[in-house]
Amino acid sequence: MNLPLPKPKPAARRGTRRDMTLDDVARLAGVAPITVSRALHKPHLVSPGTVEKVRIAVDSLGYVPNLLAGGLASSKSRLVMAVIPTTINPTFSEMVDALREELLESGYQLMIGLSGYSDAREEDLVNAIISRRPDGIVLAGLARSATLRKRLANARIPVVETWDMSTKPVDMLVGFSNRRAGRAAAEYFIAHGRRRLALLVGGDSRAAARSTGFQAAAKSAGVAIAGVEVVASPTTAGMGRTGIRRLLERDPLIDAVFCSSDQLALGVLLEAAATSIAVPERLAVMGFGNLNFSADTWPSLTTVAVDGERIGREAARFLLERIEGGQDGEAPASRILDVGFHIITRDSA
Repeated sequence: MNLPLPKPKPAARRGTRRDMTLDDVARLAGVAPITVSRALHKPHLVSPGTVEKVRIAVDSLGYVPNLLAGGLASSKSRLVMAVIPTTINPTFSEMVDALREELLESGYQLMIGLSGYSDAREEDLVNAIISRRPDGIVLAGLARSATLRKRLANARIPVVETWDMSTKPVDMLVGFSNRRAGRAAAEYFIAHGRRRLALLVGGDSRAAARSTGFQAAAKSAGVAIAGVEVVASPTTAGMGRTGIRRLLERDPLIDAVFCSSDQLALGVLLEAAATSIAVPERLAVMGFGNLNFSADTWPSLTTVAVDGERIGREAARFLLERIEGGQDGEAPASRILDVGFHIITRDSA
């Protein structure tokens, strides 16, 4: 069904964009505002056809109901919400700690929501967050669905995406290129004479981007990828042990493996020790994340390091500049910050 869109007031910049309202949805759906309210909150009182018209209008406008009442809707909540995949994986802990400390110094509290590496769960969670109108939102990763991006953009809440890179963020971005990190890992192995490369990666989008970059670099160098093993996220050392066994069963001559997390790489080292595979002489191993155990494994783990603390600190700065600027405040001078990454060379590669 094609419906004409209402014409919102033009805005020179994101900070002055007006919110979509219940009245906008009502006009687009061709019903009264009270009918929209009933369709959203008590659909059993409204005909299915009307509920469908309201749903189409809501999706077209990216409208999210404001659950705060009356005058409270314009007040600062002093609350920032961060959405991360899980607390099991410590990868994001440095970012969260730095974000919390920076916000606390300015009088803001941080609350955490867990998406469980599911795009659908993340979308549901972010919708619930928007409805409660926090002063800012931080996402670990990029908002990927068009629907979610529209709702975030229309909510007029400062948003910082992190731990990834894009030229078109929803609002602000502090991160790095996972694809380039994967490319750098492959180039490192190739420069050190490795020619039968393998990948052991989690099933999330950021790990997939590292895998894509790794394979692209190998192809550019004329080096074939000997094996790719994808496991569920969050990843564990046990998955690393199982994954490297499967890779070596398919190709016993693999001489280097890049793991999308240090947890997976730890599992590879444990399996290598248990099966008398010499690391790095027979098999070079590289992880990702530089977790607190990485320097203390045996052999010590070569890994791709990202400054999570800086990501959290800069994300807080971006948010605070936007929040404290008020509705008509200017955005931070730079909307996108690439913090980069570097490979820490240790004994495993």
